[in-house]
Amino acid sequence: MQLPTIKQLQYFLALTETRHFGRAADLCFVSQSAFSNAIQALETTLGAQLVDRTNRNVTITATGQEVATQGRLVIRDAESLVEIARGGNEPLAGELRLGVIPTIAPFMLPQALPRLRKHYPKLELLLTEDQTERVYRRLMDGELDVVLLALPWQLQGTQEMPLFKDRFCLACRDDTARVDPENYRFNRLDSDSILLLEDGHCLREHALAACRIRSTQKVRRFGASSLLTLIEMVDADLGITFLPEMAHDSSMLRNTRVKLYTMGEQSYRTIGLVWRKGSQRADEFRLLGEFLRDNR
Repeated sequence: MQLPTIKQLQYFLALTETRHFGRAADLCFVSQSAFSNAIQALETTLGAQLVDRTNRNVTITATGQEVATQGRLVIRDAESLVEIARGGNEPLAGELRLGVIPTIAPFMLPQALPRLRKHYPKLELLLTEDQTERVYRRLMDGELDVVLLALPWQLQGTQEMPLFKDRFCLACRDDTARVDPENYRFNRLDSDSILLLEDGHCLREHALAACRIRSTQKVRRFGASSLLTLIEMVDADLGITFLPEMAHDSSMLRNTRVKLYTMGEQSYRTIGLVWRKGSQRADEFRLLGEFLRDNR
């Protein structure tokens, strides 16, 4: 069986990113004719049309999109092979692409990353911050190696490593009349008094479940687009919310009147690492998880 070359796959992935033969050729530092020949050779090898070509547009076919997804994984495995050979199997050395969700990154990374760089100076950590569903898709497409997120979440084809429980706290302005934080009762809240992030943020779903928010009438329909916006709304006493315990002493809360009050032991989310099943770097990811757990 004739197999495509790594270079052909790299060229094709550049084409899927740019959707333009000229720009993709420039990205790969080759002439446009050499680039086009390589794409045609790849299609011949695979026996499939990967690209629909017109004078103005480049469209990746359905087969091409599947090939691109698998091609990213092939390229990443090849890069891992080179890193293993060069690093002499030294753990946490070389490039590692870490995805992290925005409801963890600003609270956990400022403390953990300087220690990680000091302990593993050969590690080249590339960070991507995005919502859970998006970093999960990038993980499965081979664009990321491992993801730091909050569990539980609907994930398939992955290996999970729970790190620790992150309890939820009641967050409100210190002089609010909306709630008595020392004697919090859900049924005493007025309608539209709970502020949450908009749909797509896992913190919203985890807060609804962990804090036992049963009545949607208590939740304001307008969802905040970011944690910073959510905190500003609470600081303006537009409502209360529920923030993770790791937000304590966060820079986001400085210069605000927002206070956090710890809730019950059963109100929590689980912070964990997730990677693709069968990854050759699983032992390395477990080592990273242990380090993050011990240095949070």
